[in-house]
Amino acid sequence: MGGHTVRRPAERAGTPMPADDATLRAEGEGAGAETGMSGEGSSGAGTSAPAQSRSRTEAAHRRAAQRAARISAGTEELEQRLADLLRGGLAGAEQAGYAPWEEIAARMVDSQAPGLAARVRELASVAGSGEGWPERLLAECALLHLLARAWEGRDTLPRPLAETVRTRVGLTVETSELLADGAALIRDEWLVLAQRDTEEGRLTARRIWLYGRGTGRSAMLLSFAAGGRAPEPALPVGAALDADVAYYPGGSPLRVALGERHGAPMPGFPPAGGSIPEALETYAHALHGDPWLEGWPYVLRDVVPIPPPEGGASATGPAQPRPRTATGWQLASAGADVALPLAPGTSPRALWKLLAMSADGPLTVFGECGHHGFTPHTAWLGSRPVTL
Repeated sequence: MGGHTVRRPAERAGTPMPADDATLRAEGEGAGAETGMSGEGSSGAGTSAPAQSRSRTEAAHRRAAQRAARISAGTEELEQRLADLLRGGLAGAEQAGYAPWEEIAARMVDSQAPGLAARVRELASVAGSGEGWPERLLAECALLHLLARAWEGRDTLPRPLAETVRTRVGLTVETSELLADGAALIRDEWLVLAQRDTEEGRLTARRIWLYGRGTGRSAMLLSFAAGGRAPEPALPVGAALDADVAYYPGGSPLRVALGERHGAPMPGFPPAGGSIPEALETYAHALHGDPWLEGWPYVLRDVVPIPPPEGGASATGPAQPRPRTATGWQLASAGADVALPLAPGTSPRALWKLLAMSADGPLTVFGECGHHGFTPHTAWLGSRPVTL
């Protein structure tokens, strides 16, 4: 998949909280049901089917306009809160704790902008999070400000970027609507690169990354479950799936809806992978369509993990210092003098597993390449995938 890009969070961060979205859908369905009941009651009086359809369409447009107005009011308030924060100084954010951020997030939920609420809650964990936190907080505030301004100017943006903004604030497209468009369906042999479950509030989120053998495109399935249940579907890492998918709209589309499966999962194939410079170029290209991306999926080939230097002399002479990162670990190209820092959140288990596997030679590693570094998910030992 080296060098191939998709024309993007799921980010990870781009997926609105489903609980809020489900509530909004339920409200919409209720309004639609009332409209339908009204039509049935008046059908005897001669109301035509086209008239009922127009009525439902107009009601849907009114609800959409009302929600857009609420979101705009929310972004205006958010801009004021961010300005107050910067005017008072970032030091106050550490002293105030989580409460002010939670209050702002609640206001964004009231404005029906769950995507904004999720990003605000993420800011609460940045303040006082270790060395360099003021710079990180300022950068995240700038991205939040950019998103608020982009929402206000969405009508002037290119359509793909405008779709990205809508998704980022929390507006989604129904899966059934995507799959109903036959022209949007893409059939391919999709390799399952990785599967990850994470706890997000009261929900469990499952992300499954795919790679299309024929199209060379990356894709991600995202699903949620509540009450301790496991999300669906569950796909074995390393297997291949002959299936139809449809991409959600956006400037750098990645998330897909899974359509018809043409058979059971079958043995997969080792991904070809690309170089570290190609990974960085791919991420940069994806940022062009979605400036709020945390990372982009990529398969690196012929890389080896390098632990941080421990100092002191070795049998071959004085220890040579290496560039340090937040974790100190890097993935280095076996055939070139380039390396990527591993993301700070990478688990020690994954780090040492990579180191043990590399004893037999350079590895093929799948993960997400982003501004925090590379987050590894799967490595291949020969043709066998190993979940990290």
